[in-house]
Amino acid sequence: MAWDIQTMASAKPDEVRDGVPLTNLDQPLFEGSDATKRDLIDYLDGIADRLVPVLADRPLSVMRAHAHEAPFMQKNLPRYAPEWIARVTYWAETSKRNVAYALCNDKRTLLWFGNQRAVEYHPALVRGSEEGITHIVLDLDPTEAGGFRDAVRAAHLVRATLDDLGLVAAVKTSGAKGMHIFVPVIPSTTVDDAASATRAIAERAAALDPSIATTAFVKDERGGKVFIDATRGGGGATVVAAYSPRLRAGAPVSWPCTWDDLDQINPADFTIRNALERLDGADPWANNHPAPQALPQDLVDEGSAISGGRVQAMHEGLRRARARRKDEQ
Repeated sequence: MAWDIQTMASAKPDEVRDGVPLTNLDQPLFEGSDATKRDLIDYLDGIADRLVPVLADRPLSVMRAHAHEAPFMQKNLPRYAPEWIARVTYWAETSKRNVAYALCNDKRTLLWFGNQRAVEYHPALVRGSEEGITHIVLDLDPTEAGGFRDAVRAAHLVRATLDDLGLVAAVKTSGAKGMHIFVPVIPSTTVDDAASATRAIAERAAALDPSIATTAFVKDERGGKVFIDATRGGGGATVVAAYSPRLRAGAPVSWPCTWDDLDQINPADFTIRNALERLDGADPWANNHPAPQALPQDLVDEGSAISGGRVQAMHEGLRRARARRKDEQ
């Protein structure tokens, strides 16, 4: 972080937007991006009225990319951050310290993060002022070989499952090869109930066509199928925001779409250099977002009996370790 402080103290801004000094705008954004830092700032400036509402009041983690350095995830707001950035502090049990998360509640904060070379924006599924979770999310992760088209097939399985349950979801590309399916839930939904329901939906969807999808958390047990990740239900869970850029070749963005569009789109077609033009003033994430819904109690009860993927993986790891020790005896 010393590099950041020294750079900001000595660099003369190229320009100022919304009171935020912006520096080194003509530098490459990251290797393979085919974009500059100015392209990122221009995109964030133009998308702010749609992206800020997705981020507002939610503890924010970002992925930053510095020249000649590996990208890194930043959760704790740096000490040099301006005092006007809203924030919320949580105790981190793993690191035994307080972590101050930024709340990106306005364009000025978004541009400040852009100037810090924050490319990806990962808000929490809870709001800083509330305890309840606001969405359940299913993350569809295909293999490199299957790619996005396999993720679309799995998405249709999830949608069929939700239809049977009377639930409605919004869908978007992850900005990489996968997809995210968001089900807004009513404010009284607890984190535990949301996690249970997510597991049950994932299991039901995978059971509709086991040749396409799986809930196996251990990667080498997926058999080339799309992993329906149901582990984004915890209170500390984050998911890359709709409209967020990604640290991928060409600098694509996580693109909101309709269910009818899924079979026609290609995630790589939507980048920070063309997304604003393709939106043409629309806000599909807001326009296609369902109202919050109550989760069926029988679904929650069903999911409560299913072990979480990480727990399954832990037990499987222990089982394999015991088997290795037995073979070595």
